[in-house]
Amino acid sequence: MSRRQSGKPLWTAVDQYLGDLFAAHDEHLEAALKANRKAGLPAIDVSPLQGKFLQFLIHVTQAKRVLEIGLLGGYSTMWMARALPRGGRIVSLEFSQRHADVASANLKRAGLLKKVDIRVGPALENLPLLAKERGGKFDLIFIDADKDNNPHYLEWAIKLARRGSIIVVDNVARHGQIIEAKNPAGDIQGTRRCLKLMASDPRLSAFAMQTVGLKGLDGFAAAVVIR
Repeated sequence: MSRRQSGKPLWTAVDQYLGDLFAAHDEHLEAALKANRKAGLPAIDVSPLQGKFLQFLIHVTQAKRVLEIGLLGGYSTMWMARALPRGGRIVSLEFSQRHADVASANLKRAGLLKKVDIRVGPALENLPLLAKERGGKFDLIFIDADKDNNPHYLEWAIKLARRGSIIVVDNVARHGQIIEAKNPAGDIQGTRRCLKLMASDPRLSAFAMQTVGLKGLDGFAAAVVIR
């Protein structure tokens, strides 16, 4: 079997095929990606299938309170917001005001802004504030921000979760560099520490999986809080 199709790696073609079947785009999703590119946001949005996976998790768990660490242009947020049950809400943390403005416009255009509470500023400053609020624990937490701080985000995710909550950490394969123990890059070391914590913490039942597709060699880790 050929490893390439139409000049693209075979896994990219397979990802596109599966995405067209299970995660087809509509005008609002397409408009969000176009707006993100026009605004110069980095092209690091989740893939359509990854967005559908997050949506699937919300459907399965009936998560009403979702925490997203890393909003960017709101593309992944749109996928999740569409799956929220009645009264559900996403709290999304974003460092950049410019990114938050683009995301707000995308969510408003799609009629989803009322379901999302955007908090602008360093996540490690906003997370302690969330812990002091009376909104309750989060049912699903998606970590997709600066990878250097993944261990800290994970610790806060556990504090803000309840038994049975799901925690998902994106981009853990780091294009294969995750196996390089001596790689000094902050994103590599931060992700390695995060994975070790997920694997060893007795409060979690966790796994990690590498993926290939539109985003090349990628992967995610997920855990359920068991105590």
